[in-house]
Amino acid sequence: METQAATINGIFEDMLTRKNIFENREVLRSTYIPDHLPHRSEQVKGLATILVSALRGETPSNILIYGKTGTGKTAVAKHVGKELERTGELHGIPCVVVYINCEVVDTQYRLLAYLARHFEKEIPMTGWPTDQVYTELKNALDTEKHIAIIILDEVDKLVIKGDDVLYNLTRINSELKKAKVSLIGVTNDLKFTEFLDPRVKSSLGEEEIIFPPYDANQLRDILHQRAAAAFKPGILEDMVIPLCAAYAAQEHGDARRALDLLRVSGELAERAKSPTVKETHVKHAQEKIETDRIVEVVKTLPTQSKLVLLSAFLLCNNGDSNITTGEAYNVYKQMCRIIGIEVLTQRRVTDLISELDMMGILNATVVSKGRYGRTKEISLSVSTGSTRKVLFEDYRLKPLEDYRPPNQTKLYA
Repeated sequence: METQAATINGIFEDMLTRKNIFENREVLRSTYIPDHLPHRSEQVKGLATILVSALRGETPSNILIYGKTGTGKTAVAKHVGKELERTGELHGIPCVVVYINCEVVDTQYRLLAYLARHFEKEIPMTGWPTDQVYTELKNALDTEKHIAIIILDEVDKLVIKGDDVLYNLTRINSELKKAKVSLIGVTNDLKFTEFLDPRVKSSLGEEEIIFPPYDANQLRDILHQRAAAAFKPGILEDMVIPLCAAYAAQEHGDARRALDLLRVSGELAERAKSPTVKETHVKHAQEKIETDRIVEVVKTLPTQSKLVLLSAFLLCNNGDSNITTGEAYNVYKQMCRIIGIEVLTQRRVTDLISELDMMGILNATVVSKGRYGRTKEISLSVSTGSTRKVLFEDYRLKPLEDYRPPNQTKLYA
């Protein structure tokens, strides 16, 4: 027991004596906002041009910011918001910028309560009528003359349960005497406004700013900027940044993905006691991040989606390289009956296949079968080993571990 205790006591000492290759690894996290945002000057200027009216004591237009994940939307909104507050202070024009992530604050009550608390009005987490919380927020805002800019990040998550809160917030200025409110909605869902009440849509999207994906060269510039602050000199080998940029450029120009890759590459090098970060560390980091992402996504899928994925997985393992939706549906139906779960219609299963395709788990391509019409051919886009393991962690799918689909005649459905 003494030997074991001695080993445990020294475990962190050993790690602390290793050479630390990071200067500041927090710089590589997506939450870090640098003073300069490469390749986003046009978007920064566009947002500032709209918000400058706040510094003249006027209410800026409401703004919708669109763009895929990792295109700098949140960073630009926060960066410009911070500068607006700073300039307002210098000129004696009170501007308050409030940032809210609607994936976390995801209900009307929570959002209104969060805003009210920001303006120093104590609201319980639950229990009050929503109308009362809204009234308290109005009173809290109107205690002094100022302009409040509310950034609603992932705003599409907020309207899943209805757009009442957006309707109220876009009309709040008509009920305020001293304060003024302007909204900035940030989303990666270009179609989310289709589900809004037309009045909310026109009020919220008075101005729109589009963020295009970064290309590989732009991602390289971003990584060079962050790496200079994140790593000690001479730590990165020449091909590390170009490789991280190339991998992330394949993922729709996602800067967040590029930063994660660089950070994880550094962490893997550090654990391996390597004095430098090499190309091999980046390749291992890419595999690790991809596996982790897929595992998390598959874990949280509804049972019906897991069954659809499992049917494709089993058919692929059965030697079928081009699986049709009809074949997948046949296997899906058999498995539903085995475990006693409701069988969805083929149309609904086809929709679930499309959703899995959008998540990057399956690849579904529409192909023509001549006189048989058109069908979708499905292939897996993920590692079969990790996918199988995660699927069978679900207790409802456990009885299917030994199930094998029968050989099928090709179906063009």
